[in-house]
Amino acid sequence: MYLTESQDAFGMAVWDQYHGKPAFEIIERSDGSVRPSGGPTEYLAEYSKWQDHEKKAIKLARGRVLDIGCNAGRHALYLQENGHDVLGVDNSPLALETANLRGLRQTRLLSITELSGSLGRFDTILMLGNNFGLFENRTRARWLLRRFKGFTSPSARIIAESLDIHNAMDPDDLAYLANNRRKGRMSGQVRARCRYKTLATPWFDYLMVSKLEMEEIVSGTGWTVRRYFDSDGPRPNYIAIIERM
Repeated sequence: MYLTESQDAFGMAVWDQYHGKPAFEIIERSDGSVRPSGGPTEYLAEYSKWQDHEKKAIKLARGRVLDIGCNAGRHALYLQENGHDVLGVDNSPLALETANLRGLRQTRLLSITELSGSLGRFDTILMLGNNFGLFENRTRARWLLRRFKGFTSPSARIIAESLDIHNAMDPDDLAYLANNRRKGRMSGQVRARCRYKTLATPWFDYLMVSKLEMEEIVSGTGWTVRRYFDSDGPRPNYIAIIERM
């Protein structure tokens, strides 16, 4: 599903920031919690401003790269500048237009479920910026991981970032996790939408998992988690290197 002009809060925020208009991004959760995210500033950050775990993990990208949820292209542009053949995909038209203006040569307006062998074969799939969350839930994650095998090389790897939401300390967050479990959802299966000015995305699920949960999801799909890079920042982020078996 592509974001329409009135829904493209992600894209408009990063577009404004890129054009010199200080922008913001608000994440509204299904329980009514409303919080700002790192948003456009992070999406446009140069390599020197990245966290150390990002810098270390991206060095393991190899060959042809598919950047899923590329937004304004910060990871894709870094790899492109370092000689990789990179395709950035996103469901935000304005985010992709921003990425193109910044110099990303190959982009496609696609959702994660539309990815297929028609795009060619890839050696690396990037899901940085917490984009493991785009899997949405356990069942869809396992289906997509098997699908990814159909358009990746035998030695392919996925470089995916998530956040261990189980480390939450805020009482509202803990109550939200418990309510998810009562509903039969994964604790970190967050229902949310993004807002910017008068724009709002449709509601979507975004999956945040512990390392153990990630390993359980990946098991039996033809992929395996090989190693982790932990964030040294205030948030419990980590990046997993997931390789084809």
